[in-house]
Amino acid sequence: MKPDRKSKLYVHLLFWILYYILEVYLDFYWSRYQFPDAGWQQRLQNTIVLELGYLLIKMPLAYSLLYIYEQTGLKRFITYISCCFIIIAAVLVHRLFTHYIIYPYIYNVVETLDAKHPSGFINGLVAFNSFMDLIFMAGLIFGVEITRQKNLLKEQISLLKSEKLDQELTMLKAQINPHFLFNTLNNIYGMALKKADETPEVILQLSKVMRYNIYEASERYISIDKDVENIRDFLQIQQIRHHDLVIHFNENLDNPSQSISPLILIQFVENAFKHGVSETLGQSFIRIDIQLNNGVLHYHIENSKEEKPHGNSTKIGLKNIRRQLELLYPKHILTVESKNDLYIVTLIIDFNDTSRF
Repeated sequence: MKPDRKSKLYVHLLFWILYYILEVYLDFYWSRYQFPDAGWQQRLQNTIVLELGYLLIKMPLAYSLLYIYEQTGLKRFITYISCCFIIIAAVLVHRLFTHYIIYPYIYNVVETLDAKHPSGFINGLVAFNSFMDLIFMAGLIFGVEITRQKNLLKEQISLLKSEKLDQELTMLKAQINPHFLFNTLNNIYGMALKKADETPEVILQLSKVMRYNIYEASERYISIDKDVENIRDFLQIQQIRHHDLVIHFNENLDNPSQSISPLILIQFVENAFKHGVSETLGQSFIRIDIQLNNGVLHYHIENSKEEKPHGNSTKIGLKNIRRQLELLYPKHILTVESKNDLYIVTLIIDFNDTSRF
């Protein structure tokens, strides 16, 4: 059974059970004034039986109206005429059932209102009472069904948005991972040409980083300590390549298992090397400070750069990370400062914020 049909079955079944209990209670309460001489057991038994009979009239009416309501191809005039015809037919059946079955066989009396109308069958008041009883039921079932459909639509829209965001995030990550691999392989290629002794060690570190990017980064969220460890591995690769590089790394995590989207933090470090450290002619440096306190992350990076960087430097990494932060942590705070010889990035993420999807 499809989820929509299963949901509809459960909701409607619960509605009819609750509606039947309500009608039994109201009719039982009313019967003590209508038939004061009858015992409560007899009145309760009569009420249970007659409400079951009414239910056999009301359920076809309800689903006939719902069926017409769901036929969007019908013209409005035809819809109104059909609904009126069904309601009139239901009122007629309701009166027939009440007059010829309920009163003589359940209550053992003849339905009368006054001397002028001994039958009471065609009396406007009782017909109006039947009409209101049926309309009240129809209004309830329509309210339940419309509410169910709206909730289902909200769930479907939410699911589509989530799937769309997942696809966009996957695309953004796919743009970043090859970018990192391409740059690092270029570094290794340059070291291999020089026959540097550190080449095997860099390859080993690269293998560790790529293993993280392939397996860990496929998850939506990972623990922050794994992401920080990946930054350390990346820095080791860069330390081997840039012998004069000065690294200051400070880490303080009060909750290492705090979940975070993978590859969020490393991209700022990659940017620092691509557009700063690797272009510095003199002694280069990078300072990284990661603080996690009470669910709030403070991430600060400073790195050296040339006063006049190359004009053809691309910023695809920074654009991608901005977009990821917008999708994952809408209320984040990101500031980027570019001074003469210094590049500063500060990121604040409140993991306690529940607005992320």
